Amino acid sequence: MLLLFETPAGYSLFKIKDERNIDDAEVRVPARSPPEPRFHVKNAPSLAAADVKENLRSNIIIGTSCAHRSFAIENALNTTEGAKNLVSLKAFSKFDNTAEALAAAASLVDSKLGKDLKKFLKKNAEGEILAVADAKLGGHIKEKLGIACIYSANVMELMRGVRHQLNDLIGGLDDIDVAPMSLGLSHSLSRYKLKFSPDKVDTMVVQAIGLLDELDKELNTYAMRVREWYGWHFPEMTKVIVDNVQYAKTVIHMGDRSTAAEHDFSVVLDEDVEEDLKSAAMISMGTEISEDDLNNIKQLAEQVVSLCEYRTQLYDYLKSRMTAIAPNLTVLVGELVGARLISHAGSLINLAKHPASTVQILGAEKALFRALKTKHETPKYGLIYHASLIGQTAPKFKGKISRVLAAKCALSIRVDALGESSEATIGIDSRSKVEARLRQLEGSVLVTASGVARGKESLSKHNKYRSTDVPSLLTAPKAYNPEADVKHQEKAEHDSDKPSLKKAKKEKKMKKEK
Repeated sequence: MLLLFETPAGYSLFKIKDERNIDDAEVRVPARSPPEPRFHVKNAPSLAAADVKENLRSNIIIGTSCAHRSFAIENALNTTEGAKNLVSLKAFSKFDNTAEALAAAASLVDSKLGKDLKKFLKKNAEGEILAVADAKLGGHIKEKLGIACIYSANVMELMRGVRHQLNDLIGGLDDIDVAPMSLGLSHSLSRYKLKFSPDKVDTMVVQAIGLLDELDKELNTYAMRVREWYGWHFPEMTKVIVDNVQYAKTVIHMGDRSTAAEHDFSVVLDEDVEEDLKSAAMISMGTEISEDDLNNIKQLAEQVVSLCEYRTQLYDYLKSRMTAIAPNLTVLVGELVGARLISHAGSLINLAKHPASTVQILGAEKALFRALKTKHETPKYGLIYHASLIGQTAPKFKGKISRVLAAKCALSIRVDALGESSEATIGIDSRSKVEARLRQLEGSVLVTASGVARGKESLSKHNKYRSTDVPSLLTAPKAYNPEADVKHQEKAEHDSDKPSLKKAKKEKKMKKEK
């Protein structure tokens, strides 16, 4: 019987000299575990009371024997001599570098049979019984190599003792050599388990979107300050040039408004805007400013232009980071909205833990709690409102589309956070489904299986009364009836007689009173 043991330096196989310590409590590892029954048969024969007592007694005896065996193994491995009497090294395969050690450790952590371990066992463990520390790994070894494997509490106790006496059992290894190997391998394995990758660091996205929002505020403030400051000298220019960056570039290029006719603004402005600017400069009502004031205004305008250029670079950087970190989320809601969702949640992993209902109203917490407090309607969307799919939706359908989009976003976020693929396949499919739902809401009517609109009476039974000449009318138009005029005339004459009758009654009543 052999014991498979992995060290930071390589794989090792130990020959177990006294197999009785393992045989009494061994658990054979099958190649494939049979499925457990999901239900009980009604007419299954029940165990007799004597059989139950006998099984219970045998289990107690086996448990007591296992405890004694574990205690014996523990005592034997407390000393180096006892360990050498129990096990001896049969084969050892050294790792060539850290990458190979990391690959081996990662395979064992995932209970997978690596290529190097497969070759090592084929060469040294053919036809033997192998004691392993992982039952799932033993199942793979049994299935692929045909080597019988066992796993039990005594095997784990033997593993612990071998690890304690490892340097003396292998020979040629010192704590000074093993400690750096163990430390480096543990760090590498931790990075592997955390899926650490420079391309997957969402902290960069959080910082970039925060800086981008601050830049927008600063750019707006600086641009308004340039307009207000230079407006004292050339107030008409504010209405001629609307764009803030073009305004700042024009200030830098022109300087004093009196020199506007001498400059060519074709690089900055369109031809029509340039003509309006030059004509407005000739009749401007602004005040004159000194050269020193003009230089300070130009410096501020240069700051606006440089900040705008840096914002463009930062947006391109954020776009590339979001494509690498969350490609599916980016396809659904865009770079800016996706980055704001990640920033609001704290990280991509935290965002993946949120359900779709939370993703839908993320960013509208104040409105949500205010609505709950005042017992009003809760908000239907938060940061997700700025997505292009919701922006192109009719107002009455925004709530429904935001709910559908949030559900697809929650799925895409989990794929981006926990999946290994860097393609946006799920995001593209989800976006097409959301667009199909949007078209369905805007262009279709809810109908029943019979094809009649819900809650409305079918008009098909009235169609038989429609006129063939004029289909829009239920019946044919009636011909002109001149007798109706006579009746109306008579009625009108009768109505005209009513005031005289009232007057006669009134006079009669007055006479009686007298």
